[in-house]
Amino acid sequence: MTYRELLAKDSFWMKDTLDIPIVLSSRIRLARNIADNPFPHVMSHDDAEKIEAQISGVLDGFTAEGEKLVYIPLKMLIPVEKKVLIEKHLVSPGFNETEYARGLALSESHKIAVMVNEEDHLRIQVLMPGNSLREAWHLAGLVDDHLEAHLDIAYKEKLGYLTTCPTNVGTGLRVSVMVHLPALVLTNQVQQVLGALTSLGLAVRGLYGEGSRPFGNIFQISNQVTLGKSEEDTLTHLDAVTRQLMEREVQMREVIRKESPLIVEDKVWRARGTLENVRILETEEIYSLLSEDRLGIDMGILSRVSAGFVSVLINSMQGCLQYNLNKQLDAYHINAERANFVRGIYHHKMSENVN
Repeated sequence: MTYRELLAKDSFWMKDTLDIPIVLSSRIRLARNIADNPFPHVMSHDDAEKIEAQISGVLDGFTAEGEKLVYIPLKMLIPVEKKVLIEKHLVSPGFNETEYARGLALSESHKIAVMVNEEDHLRIQVLMPGNSLREAWHLAGLVDDHLEAHLDIAYKEKLGYLTTCPTNVGTGLRVSVMVHLPALVLTNQVQQVLGALTSLGLAVRGLYGEGSRPFGNIFQISNQVTLGKSEEDTLTHLDAVTRQLMEREVQMREVIRKESPLIVEDKVWRARGTLENVRILETEEIYSLLSEDRLGIDMGILSRVSAGFVSVLINSMQGCLQYNLNKQLDAYHINAERANFVRGIYHHKMSENVN
């Protein structure tokens, strides 16, 4: 499989999650560094090249439960391919902003993505659809075990794993879920509910992490503390909070169904009508329209379409859209092609009965 074929395909986490409609994805991320080497924020170009060569040799071709890793040096990728990686959540937004030697070990399904020489020497990520924290943790553990067997990882008995950012010292574990909460937003309860999470040691961010806005009623919830808490405690805590969020969102969907059925039906049908007929579609607009359409599907008001919510959303982003079309576009033509892409999806509805 070529780099182009690998990057062009939908990531596994983008598959439809109608069985668990509120939790769109689950992510495990582990920060690791190689002992007795400068950390990325102070290393030289020679240091970066040496570390990349060492790590890439350990990762390239490694297989975990059928997930074979392919190592891609960042210098091999053109700008639009780097943008695709960001849009599909396979690398951090800042990963491309350096001249140091960097790379990505990526599995064919995109479940596993290991960044080399990002903020730390190693960032192991496993990204799965739906509420799959335990499955993601198991797979991340296999990758971590392989690396620890072949590399001298920086670790101190009293502190745990040593990382560039002090907030990652300890387990080096960041656990997050991406949730879709349109009913909590519609009922003006989302700020109250999510605001309470900070007191529980959790961070709330938008679709693309720190600094991004929660477009499309999509929020990322993650742990903030890694020192002094075990991996099991971190997983259990976020899982419990996620289940409470799911219950609250379901309750609010029932409230709007009973108290304002015509309002919610009008909103979701307007979104569906626009998606079926739109000719110009800007980025921010696609978030809200797809969110409302997905709410209509989840509530049994609208029929399903041939592609899932997350797949349509990610593939309509600027980088993915241009990459899939294999051409560079200005802003006007991006908005026109985005509309063409979405109309094509919504003219192939799945044959299901709706209320």
